[in-house]
Amino acid sequence: MTCRGILLQVMVAAAAMVLAGSQTAQAPAHRPFAARFYLEARPGEVGVLVRLPVSGVNITVGARPVFVENDLVNAEVARIDLGVCLMLQLTPAAARDLYRLSVSSLGRQLVFFLNDAPLGARRIEQAMPDGVILVFVETPDEQLPGLVARLKRTSADIAALAKK
Repeated sequence: MTCRGILLQVMVAAAAMVLAGSQTAQAPAHRPFAARFYLEARPGEVGVLVRLPVSGVNITVGARPVFVENDLVNAEVARIDLGVCLMLQLTPAAARDLYRLSVSSLGRQLVFFLNDAPLGARRIEQAMPDGVILVFVETPDEQLPGLVARLKRTSADIAALAKK
């Protein structure tokens, strides 16, 4: 074999190793969700105006979320008398915070965001002692199982990172 042939084989082998190495780095199996709840601002309070995507309802919310993706432990599609919605379950610590928040914020709304986009709102009509938030999201019902799967996967990933 000539020097040129050996050099060509070495280059092909090196290129194959580089390509094989880049294929072993796996892309995430899913895109995680940044799921957050913001509390509606009181009249006269400074806040950020957001618009729900389908209904066009404008709500002024506080600048900081009151619950974030780390506070979620479960998500499910729930069928209730009014229709299909998301059921979001909070950690025990966040559930206690939700109870205190709901007692002091009757009549205000919790606005649900996914990846910085407002998707739904839930008016606080009574104390919420069980750490569960039911929220109707402004997205087709057929998309809810996919949203739930991604929310569950994100929660599982966060829990796994917390254990490390």
